[in-house]
Amino acid sequence: MPDLKGDERLDYLLAEELRIIQSPTVFSFSLDAVLLARFASVPKTRGSIIDLCSGNGVVPLLMSAKTSAPITGVEIQERLYDMAVRSIRYNELNKQIVMINGDLKDAPELLGQEKHTLVTCNPPYFLTPSDKEINLNEHLAIARHEIMCTLEDCILSSSKLLKQGGKAAFVHRPGRLLDIVTLMRKYRIEPKRLRFVYPKQGKEANTVLVEGIKDGAPDLKILPPLYVYDEQGEYTEEVRTILYGDAPSLLRR
Repeated sequence: MPDLKGDERLDYLLAEELRIIQSPTVFSFSLDAVLLARFASVPKTRGSIIDLCSGNGVVPLLMSAKTSAPITGVEIQERLYDMAVRSIRYNELNKQIVMINGDLKDAPELLGQEKHTLVTCNPPYFLTPSDKEINLNEHLAIARHEIMCTLEDCILSSSKLLKQGGKAAFVHRPGRLLDIVTLMRKYRIEPKRLRFVYPKQGKEANTVLVEGIKDGAPDLKILPPLYVYDEQGEYTEEVRTILYGDAPSLLRR
């Protein structure tokens, strides 16, 4: 067993047969991170992968099951970084995954500009609120709100890290879609694939997945919708497969 701290627990990543350290008061990953790792065009062997806003390392861990390429996670919060390092060590993935405790805005200088194959990012979704509205839990506030970085910071750093023809994949809220697409084009990442995620049929989308290519030609494909729950309130077959087994080829296309 790894050395758990405070209220940490060791959870399963069932489809990948891995374990991850989580904490309800510090950080626990959401379905969005799993969808991002499945959606991104992960190279099987060659190239290098950078994951920004890594949290407890869930996206690098999930992607490691799909590739032998080196993966680097960047997380600014020391406590989350420490959780990720211990999870990576527990799963014996130290030779493939490296975590960096630092600011994503510094990542291009630290990791090399225009040299990486894929960048993934699950950024904070919400603009910085007033002091009255912000979560009193510092870890959760930084993970959810644009306190330490903005959406523009994430996309700019992604562009700087990517080589020409490299890909960047983001997960966010549909309400920020125009901002995402505008910023991607501003920083030379042409949107190529987009998929909306819905809680269930008949509801509005609450998540969007977008992938683009550095200096790519315009040609955006809208993939079929992904529904999380069926009419009985159970996971749909596709989401069950994503969480507990091999995902359908559609999500990886």
